[in-house]
Amino acid sequence: MPGTFEPIAGGGAAVALDDVEISIIRSLAVQLLELIGPGPAEGPSDDPLAELFTDGPTEPPQDPVLRRLFPDAYTDPEQAPDSPAQAEERLAHSAEFRRYTENDLRAGKRESALAVIRSLDVLTPGGDGGAVLHLTPDESRQWLGALNDLRLAIGSRLDITAEDDTDALYGLPDEDPRKPMVMAYLWLGGLQETLVSTLMG
Repeated sequence: MPGTFEPIAGGGAAVALDDVEISIIRSLAVQLLELIGPGPAEGPSDDPLAELFTDGPTEPPQDPVLRRLFPDAYTDPEQAPDSPAQAEERLAHSAEFRRYTENDLRAGKRESALAVIRSLDVLTPGGDGGAVLHLTPDESRQWLGALNDLRLAIGSRLDITAEDDTDALYGLPDEDPRKPMVMAYLWLGGLQETLVSTLMG
């Protein structure tokens, strides 16, 4: 079970993690939270109903990682618009879609990252310096979302846009400054893959 998720009774998943792995995942989840940012209101709202209808942003984020996490809904980088009018129409649709969905998307990603941090914080250390993480089905789905977001974020920083890009990173020399990020990216991919298999099995 070390490094791979396995099914447990009740439909959840379990994985053995050592102290270093726990620290890495927790640190990455905290960084993801900081990147996504706080919600629209920090404190309790005077009008909770109005808070539900707070408009989100209409422009794509400036940070390339956030653009990967919150892509435009109506633009396809591989398909150029037929005309300037079509390009303008796509931008308008994307802005409107973002306005009504991005706040909820950010809230969901924040909650998934927080679920990862909380589940790691309550782990009971084992005798060998690690612990076995047990997740309920709901927690497993939150972990899956957070692992996907972490890989998207790291992949964006590494300029990974296609499978060929990943293949090229396998051969990086140890002294390459990108190597630790590449190793984290590949390791998280393995975790994600075994969690998917566990949930589908």
